[in-house]
Amino acid sequence: MFHRVARIPGSAYSLAAGFACGAAISFTPFIGLHFVLSALLAHILRANIVASAIGTVVGNPWTFPFIWMGVFRLGSMILDTEGMHGDDVDFLKVLTQGMEAMYRLDFQYLVEVSGPVVWPMLVGCVPAAVVIWFIFYLPLQPMISKYQAARMHRRTRKIRHMQSTVSDEHN
Repeated sequence: MFHRVARIPGSAYSLAAGFACGAAISFTPFIGLHFVLSALLAHILRANIVASAIGTVVGNPWTFPFIWMGVFRLGSMILDTEGMHGDDVDFLKVLTQGMEAMYRLDFQYLVEVSGPVVWPMLVGCVPAAVVIWFIFYLPLQPMISKYQAARMHRRTRKIRHMQSTVSDEHN
C-alpha cells in the first residue's frame, strides 16, 4: 500500500498528510462518511485527497471493534461517566440504528439510546484522531520523500542511459 501512495503525484507532505487524514477520520463514529470527511480534512490541510481515501482503510471490519471500544472508553474517561464500559455495547447496532434515526429525524431515539454511546465516542475520537494523524504522518513523510528521491534518481539514470545509447548508435 505504501508503494501505491508514494507513487501518487504530489509532495511528500501532501501524500503523508492525506493518508494521515484518512487514518484519523477512521477513528470517528461516522460510518459511511469517512471518505467524505477525510477528503474535507485533506482539502483543509492542502493534502492529497486520493491518499486520504486510501488512508481510510485503517478503519475496517477487523479494526473497527477495537477503535470503537477505545474511543468510547477514552471519551467515557474524559467525560468521567460511570456505568457502561463498552463491553456490553453492540456498537455496530447502536451506530447503524442511530444513522437510521437521524434519517427519520427520531430525536428521542438519538438522545435516549444512541446518545449514551455516541457522545463518549465523539468526545474520545477527537484526541484519538489527532494522535493517529501524527502517528501516521511523522513516519510516512520522510519515507515518501526518500522514496520519491530514489525514484527520481532511477528515472534520471535510465534517461541518461537511453540518451547515451542513442548517441552511441549515431556515431
